[in-house]
Amino acid sequence: KAAENGATGVELDLEFTADGVPVLMHDDTVERTTDGSGRLRDLTFDEIRKLNASAKHRLWRKFQGERVPTLKEAVVESLQHNLIIYFDVKGHANQAVHALKQLYLEFPRLYNSSIVCSFMPDVVYKMRQADKNVVTALTYRPWQLSHLGNGTPRFDSFWKHYWYMMMDVILDWSLHSFLWRLCGVSAFLIQKNFVSQDYVRHWSSKGIQVVAWTVNTFAEKRYYETVLEATYITDSLVEDCDPHY
Repeated sequence: KAAENGATGVELDLEFTADGVPVLMHDDTVERTTDGSGRLRDLTFDEIRKLNASAKHRLWRKFQGERVPTLKEAVVESLQHNLIIYFDVKGHANQAVHALKQLYLEFPRLYNSSIVCSFMPDVVYKMRQADKNVVTALTYRPWQLSHLGNGTPRFDSFWKHYWYMMMDVILDWSLHSFLWRLCGVSAFLIQKNFVSQDYVRHWSSKGIQVVAWTVNTFAEKRYYETVLEATYITDSLVEDCDPHY
């Protein structure tokens, strides 16, 4: 459906079941996106397969009874529609790298039509070590360690909160000074509120593309297309959606 609506790419959130099957899931629990409950790592693939993946989606009436796809199923579908794939790796660096490496060997087209992204620098670094021909990107949101996406502090403890704020400062400096080069990335996926013309120009001068997420209103999309001339990720191409952090 995304391809029909004019999308040029799709993001695939990679996670793993209790028995090690790579599947698509945004969270480490299943409550928010399915009609099930529990932690993904505690559920087998057979248990995951019984869940309705469209149960909590705003368009569930149009897509009823959808099942949680395996990573391979999603890749095959995406390639059939000539979509660029953004593999969003949540963690499990060694497991994810192994699964992705097998996919690139099975589907060589992925070398020219996909990018492996993660908030975790070790995931990106290990992916490039495993296969230097894979295109990679670092995903980033300022203050991501100390604050949730909506700006709420992650921790109630005063000392813990400020400790993680300090870690955020170090992470920001590290990403922009040496980690991008160490990890060998080709792009930066950054939260939309922190993208500017200067930021796009800065990375462009280093040969790095900036991709913003998640741009969900028509006004924002026009700004990214006409002013910033930058790629963006959105939840819908045909309607305004709620803000996504």
